[in-house]
Amino acid sequence: MLGLGHDVVDVPAFAEQLGEPGSRMRNLFSTRERWQTAQRMQVKRDGEAVHLAARWAGKEAFLKAWCEAISCRAKGDGDIAYPYTLDDFPWSRIEILDDSHGVPHVMLSPEVRCKLRQSLGLPVDGDDQACEIHISMSHDGSVASAVVTIDCDFDLRLLRECV
Repeated sequence: MLGLGHDVVDVPAFAEQLGEPGSRMRNLFSTRERWQTAQRMQVKRDGEAVHLAARWAGKEAFLKAWCEAISCRAKGDGDIAYPYTLDDFPWSRIEILDDSHGVPHVMLSPEVRCKLRQSLGLPVDGDDQACEIHISMSHDGSVASAVVTIDCDFDLRLLRECV
């Protein structure tokens, strides 16, 4: 494991942000994420905010795991070069989508996947199995939470540098 991230979202506060006039919060989610959220709302008979809050926690947890992974790989190399700032982070191109069994997965656009691989020192066009992203999400009452890990297959000598 190269990176671990966790995030917790207050669902009522998140719902308030979604409902604010002129809010751009929905734009931080892809069309597919919003569609799956609408489908999930119908099945679960609950509100949009709880499902989007869990996806938001997943995006934040992914960002934290990625930053930890970059930091680990950069130890001893001086300044850390992050591919994005908070101002230009591509929130809608990092999707938290459920598969046909309802299991969530982190889906990256080709551009973001390329930047992830570059930032971790992996070949851009290499095997996607070499770098796997795992996510677990949950919500209970007024809290949504997500944990993300980034696992990469590196030469063991390189991994020891991060420990």
